[in-house]
Amino acid sequence: MNELKRVLVLYAGGTIGMQKNFNGVLCPKPNAFLNEIKHHPDLHDPNWTIEELGKKLEFNELVLPKNYGHQKIIYEIIEYTPLLDSSNMSCKDWIRLASDIEYHYNNYDGFVILHGTDTLGYTSSALSFMLDGLQKPVIVTGSQIPIFESRSDARDNFAASLVIAGLFDIPEVCVFFANKLFRGNRVAKISTNSLDAFDTPNYHPLVEVGIGFSINEHYIRKVDYNKPFKVYTDLNPNVAVLSFFPTITSEMVESFLRLPLEGVVIQSFGTGNVPSKPRGLLEVLKQAVLRNTLIVNITQCSKGTVISSSYETGKVLDEIGVVSGEDMTVEAALTKLTYVLGLPGLSFSQRIAVILNISFTYLLFLPNCIHIRFNLIS
Repeated sequence: MNELKRVLVLYAGGTIGMQKNFNGVLCPKPNAFLNEIKHHPDLHDPNWTIEELGKKLEFNELVLPKNYGHQKIIYEIIEYTPLLDSSNMSCKDWIRLASDIEYHYNNYDGFVILHGTDTLGYTSSALSFMLDGLQKPVIVTGSQIPIFESRSDARDNFAASLVIAGLFDIPEVCVFFANKLFRGNRVAKISTNSLDAFDTPNYHPLVEVGIGFSINEHYIRKVDYNKPFKVYTDLNPNVAVLSFFPTITSEMVESFLRLPLEGVVIQSFGTGNVPSKPRGLLEVLKQAVLRNTLIVNITQCSKGTVISSSYETGKVLDEIGVVSGEDMTVEAALTKLTYVLGLPGLSFSQRIAVILNISFTYLLFLPNCIHIRFNLIS
């Protein structure tokens, strides 16, 4: 008998399980998703016998049909209460997801998170930093059209995510959408009305699904079995994003930075440029850095990277202590700040080292260093 693979599904909310209310707008409906799934033959085969499965199914356990491979995949759905529109997701929800994965980690071969699309990229990025030493797939997915509709992308997204989580050796937090698997901290939502709603502007898909599964193995992290799995849940929410624009003034920036912020992502022009005139604006940023506000500079462009040495207006940011975020998305930069600023016992310079992905060996030589491990953005 083929090995039984087990996948845990954490249903956090999102369009995938929403229905229209009396006002004709979509909203979460508790306990409806599981009942709907049981009536989809492409997502659940009720004809598996106890002898074949080796157990009796619980009320929230389902089995993928045989046509998804020779190995049996049984999956359990845990529905969150309350179900959330992803616009309402926050640090505490990322912590709950990470903690649930930690609690169930040894009992499942992989994990699927059902999530709304609006902030899906923030959640996948945050989890990629929080789940350190991950050796199993964690696939975040959702849909643009609810599964209750006759025409929906939900079934394909969900089914493929279950197969990847159960059968593939991909030790990463990933996003699956519209027949592509993406690295979780590289992804961004690029469309509100297309089923092909996500992309990784500066990285390649890890898996592309057609008739079969085409795996781009050279882009996937390798499992490090010597690295223990550890979950970091001490996130610091005192971070924000400031996008620059031609009419911005030093007074505007100074007012923004007066907030109780410990980290700021600035979205600059082009390859990392900000206005150099009036000079007061750069002085405001410099004073914030001197107050130990960790500032990360990323580009407003959807593709490309910050190259601070290209222009004088970008190079000056390096000189005042602003950290280059290179080609990070805004989702990755913001969530990485919440993670780094939550790490205990680090000095300001050590936190900068983690943001820059300076090697652990080098980090040991920084003053007052504690022994930590951290995820990288490749």
